[in-house]
Amino acid sequence: MKAWVAGMVGAVALGVAAGAAQAQTPVTLKSAKTASSYYMMTVQLAEMLKKADPTFVPTVEESQGSVQNVKESFVRPGNFVFTAPPSLIADARAGNKPFEGQARDNARTLFVMPGITVHFVVRNETGITSVAGLAGHTFVAGGKGTFCEQSAHKILGVLGLADKVDIQSVELPAASSAMRNAKIDGFATCSAHPTPQLVELATTSDLTVLSFTAEERAKIVEMNPMYAPLTLPAGTYKGQTKPVETLAMPVGAYGTDKMDDKAAYAITKIFWEWKGKLAADNPWWTGVTPDMVALMGAKVHPGAAKYYAEAGVAIPDAMK
Repeated sequence: MKAWVAGMVGAVALGVAAGAAQAQTPVTLKSAKTASSYYMMTVQLAEMLKKADPTFVPTVEESQGSVQNVKESFVRPGNFVFTAPPSLIADARAGNKPFEGQARDNARTLFVMPGITVHFVVRNETGITSVAGLAGHTFVAGGKGTFCEQSAHKILGVLGLADKVDIQSVELPAASSAMRNAKIDGFATCSAHPTPQLVELATTSDLTVLSFTAEERAKIVEMNPMYAPLTLPAGTYKGQTKPVETLAMPVGAYGTDKMDDKAAYAITKIFWEWKGKLAADNPWWTGVTPDMVALMGAKVHPGAAKYYAEAGVAIPDAMK
């Protein structure tokens, strides 16, 4: 009898252990290069998930940027969470460049990320004081193959500078070293501010984040209405004594149509309930609000939609 009881206890213990193992929910989070603010945000999100629900097993992956994230979403299974601007999701849906022949409508909105801030940065010794002043100078238009590179080319084009700026192609992390060594005169980076790359670079180099004129910003917004004017307060970066007039674009955290409904619900609920704690650790989360979900463009994941219905957040019909 004792042996039978012991056997039953052992079987129950094994069953509980098996149940606990089965209860674990792997989540892959993919955002950007390790030097970017978005990578740091993704690490914050992973830590948030582990603290809020120990059954989540998050893995953070470095990425070349939003274009790679969207392309990987076409084939990645399970609970894959990635960041991208809504305009890039729209390009993927329509099969526009850089998704020619790859049209997909598989992205599903989960929640909102801090927006992209456009930074056009130059070495002070170049004497460049305006975006128009980039003409005739060497400039890296964002990291190779990234959304930022694509956007910087479009911005230079709409401002009539496409054929006047000497564009260099390097990986974005190498741009800082190239600036320090005077190999280039400036570069573009698109990340929530303050972006760690520029914070670090500004401590060792004299640089200027260029302002766009009101006319330049109007042309850019007309080209892509997802952009909105943004002012970087003085002191955002070392040596920045005046406000910088630039632009920003919303960014979303997306899953795919392969994501589990329960996981999507839990991840979305945890994010909004923990957003205040995230903002206390880093202020770039402060400006993120539930009403911005309407800007994300892609259909809302059914699991996330359940949370938004419970929270009373209105979802546009086109995203249902």
